[in-house]
Amino acid sequence: MKKVALAIIVVVSMTSCNSVKNMNTSSISQAATLLSSLSSNSTVQQISSLFTLLDANKDEAISSTEAIGSVSENFNVLDKDNNSSLNLTELTGLLGLLK
Repeated sequence: MKKVALAIIVVVSMTSCNSVKNMNTSSISQAATLLSSLSSNSTVQQISSLFTLLDANKDEAISSTEAIGSVSENFNVLDKDNNSSLNLTELTGLLGLLK
């Protein structure tokens, strides 16, 4: 229940940010829901779905402004090549953080 409430707070907070105004709030909401349901037993397919939802500009990378929740909180840890964006392989590292 706490994760769902946190996901809702993240969505509401992000919809008020200027950098997110052009993002699809439905995708953000879906991403927040999926993110809150992830666990150490989650699959790469679920991470791939999360990646697609977060990649608002469809440039095959997640920038810090596209990241939400634990992705945002762990962005620098996940960004292994330090290029200020996450590719799908780097985002898959989130599974290791959930253990």
